Amino acid sequence: MAKARRTTGSSSKALKKLLKRTGERGNKCRFTRARVTDVDYKDVPTLQKMVSAQGKLYGRKRTGTKAHFQRKVRLAVKRARFLALLPYVGR
Repeated sequence: MAKARRTTGSSSKALKKLLKRTGERGNKCRFTRARVTDVDYKDVPTLQKMVSAQGKLYGRKRTGTKAHFQRKVRLAVKRARFLALLPYVGR
């Protein structure tokens, strides 16, 4: 006697495999998705998402930003810290 296969969820798995194979997962970079040209140092909520609780910048692998925007984020965080919009260490 053959076992019946479950059909629920298999279509989403097949779609994920197809997307993974073709490389069309979409843009992971939040700045590319929002079509931002410059990262503003006055945009504190966005910059806080890129900084850990200890005040360290998260890496590109964790945040998913492109190298171009990661450099702009680094400069914006430095400027925001200098102007006391972000703390240098800890919250």
